[in-house]
Amino acid sequence: MIGPKELPREIAPGVFWLGDCLEQRANGKIYHTYNAASLLVGNDASMIIETGHPKDFPKIEQQLATLKKGLPPVKYLFVTHQETPHAGGLGRILHRFPEAILCGDISDYHWAFPQYVHRMKSLREGDELDLGGRKFVVVEPVIRDLRTTWWGFDTKERVLFPGDGFAYSHYHEDGHCGLFAEEAISLDIPEVSAVFADRALFWTKFTDMNLYVNRLQYLMDKYDVQYIAPTHGLPILNPKVTLPKIKEGLLFGSSVPESGTESDPIHTKPKKVFVKEDD
Repeated sequence: MIGPKELPREIAPGVFWLGDCLEQRANGKIYHTYNAASLLVGNDASMIIETGHPKDFPKIEQQLATLKKGLPPVKYLFVTHQETPHAGGLGRILHRFPEAILCGDISDYHWAFPQYVHRMKSLREGDELDLGGRKFVVVEPVIRDLRTTWWGFDTKERVLFPGDGFAYSHYHEDGHCGLFAEEAISLDIPEVSAVFADRALFWTKFTDMNLYVNRLQYLMDKYDVQYIAPTHGLPILNPKVTLPKIKEGLLFGSSVPESGTESDPIHTKPKKVFVKEDD
């Protein structure tokens, strides 16, 4: 077993994984949901993607300090949506990095942070930010729990930042903290994806998730995604290997009763994944 690793870790050249675990309990074990942030580094500017959970700001600040020597200044903060694990550290990051512009769907932020209204920039699908040598593009949010969600994409290394998409976690005692998905060889991704869907994406139980897994594949193909940096989950370095497991977990989670109605809900046979073939 590889064992846990400390963050930050470099997912791809100029793309760093930050943040920490959030401890919960599931199936009689200590269950960790990641609340990750990322640092995207261009030639002229750096961007922080997500803020991490509020409890993690001191750790994220320390992680950034280990990386920032010689790097371009943080000029952008992109938040996928207005929810605590994604935006909870927003005020502290804007205070810490006075050049940073908050980007994305900026609905309602002016109520909480009127002092930073002049540092907010609304972005929609297709909008780009040039960091110098690489661009950050706002893309379709296939899976979301808020209407205001957007996903992001790095054009240089072809990294997808999918917010609540590709969300899954791990059990603390299995030693998966800080590992990439492909390093955590004992991790049952379909099972832990189902646990996350049950707790955070409850709407998946009331729709045909085949539509969503097919749309995920469409997005992956459209942008030729090579890496995935989810907010809740271990970064994916080999989508061809790991994406089918994520799809299986989405369907699995939608097929079982909610955790409040059964004592052991995550133990039924998962649905088959149907991916639309190209014509």
